[in-house]
Amino acid sequence: MKVHLVSLGCARNIVDSEFMLGQLTGAGWTVTQTPAEADVIIINTCSFIESAVDESVDTILELAKLKKHGSCQRLIVAGCLPERFREDIVSALPEVDVFLGTGAFDKIVQAVGNWKLETGNWKLETGNSKLETGNWKLETGNWKLETRNSKLENRKSKIGSSMCLLPDPNLSGFGSRVSSFKFQVSSFKFQTYLKIAEGCNRHCTYCIIPKLRGKQRSRPVEDIVAEARFLIESGVKELTLVAQDTTNYGKDLNQNADLGRLLEEISDISESVWIRFLYGHPDSISESVIRTVSERHNICAYYDIPIQHASAAVLKQMGRNYSRESLYRLFDNIRFLSPDASLRTTVIVGFPGETDADFELLLRFAEDVRFDNLGTFIYSDSEDLASHQLPGHVPKNVAQERYDRLMSCQLEISSENNEKYLGKNLTVLVEEKTEENLFTGRTAFQAPEVDGITYIRTSESSETEQKGTGELEIGSFVSVKITDTLEYDLIGESL
Repeated sequence: MKVHLVSLGCARNIVDSEFMLGQLTGAGWTVTQTPAEADVIIINTCSFIESAVDESVDTILELAKLKKHGSCQRLIVAGCLPERFREDIVSALPEVDVFLGTGAFDKIVQAVGNWKLETGNWKLETGNSKLETGNWKLETGNWKLETRNSKLENRKSKIGSSMCLLPDPNLSGFGSRVSSFKFQVSSFKFQTYLKIAEGCNRHCTYCIIPKLRGKQRSRPVEDIVAEARFLIESGVKELTLVAQDTTNYGKDLNQNADLGRLLEEISDISESVWIRFLYGHPDSISESVIRTVSERHNICAYYDIPIQHASAAVLKQMGRNYSRESLYRLFDNIRFLSPDASLRTTVIVGFPGETDADFELLLRFAEDVRFDNLGTFIYSDSEDLASHQLPGHVPKNVAQERYDRLMSCQLEISSENNEKYLGKNLTVLVEEKTEENLFTGRTAFQAPEVDGITYIRTSESSETEQKGTGELEIGSFVSVKITDTLEYDLIGESL
């Protein structure tokens, strides 16, 4: 029997998806990359913002067609979408056989194998429709769902009394790749993510994550280190630590655990592996962590610290308990202790109450700090967010204009920042061959999937190529001389 899995959303979702694949391969299922061949299709969803909900629903509807025109006998939707909309989603998406919330990933084998499903005639038609699911009014594009004689039998099974299984995320454990030797990494085999904690204790008014994932629950240091060792021994060359609030790791544990200690122990496993962390918080990143990064050459001096805004008024409305001045001090300190550090952040424009003056403060802050990478989101509203109740909602056209101005500013900054690498020799992790004598990869200051890339030109005379054939080994580190720069990407020649 074959299973196909689609993972949507963030890197943390990828870890959950890989855990489910590991459980399934351990139970004897074969993973296929071709959805039309799959007996079971699983979609691990995201519902963080409206566009993520739309993508999840569109993906579900598209793959549901394979129940008629492919081999698919069962469609399973997991993760944040069912966790957010709960039982209402059952009637909204009747073509889905099983829904699993964020606390039910460990039930994937039962969900795949123990449901008896009888499907009558259902019809997917196009039209203009709004789907109301709980307090969320969802615009899903031009489509309409009609159900005709759809019938589910054996609704009571070993995984619960309903086709929608939503156990409390706070009670869920942690999946480990060590426990499944058949674990299947769905991203590059030489690059993977390692989740060090789940949930979040903060109360940002724009964020649904604590509701979807529960309170912060950090994994024990020894558990994480064991998994890191397993992954490195399996051939991983780059290990990226992730959580909802990565720099707050260990604060909930009754032991001497923090991110600095964890980084040190993982760093000791192998000097030839890159280690980085994503999703830091300005309030919880300590100087000891910054010093650890600066002292360990195999820990990437890369700081992903979403600030969300720089205006005191907006930060207060967001529930972010720091000031613009403390942000300046934080980034100055990072660059003082680690002069070559790369800074990345994300911000929100168009937040309720954001004035022109607030936005100008944010723009000036970005110009002052000169982030190497900056991502911008337009505020995404929903009735189940605390920020929905705030006054002064910003018109979409105004928010879009602010988005365009900020991204235009950052484009110029990133382009100028990249010029400092011209003529330098950089270590690059080779990821893919795109054409003859042309490869792509990333430097230590380019995180996977969110930043730019490095184009690598080769020739038969290069010392790092295999047997003088112009080939580079995928997943290897090579030295590259940078010969040109783009707005976000680098171009170089292998040495």
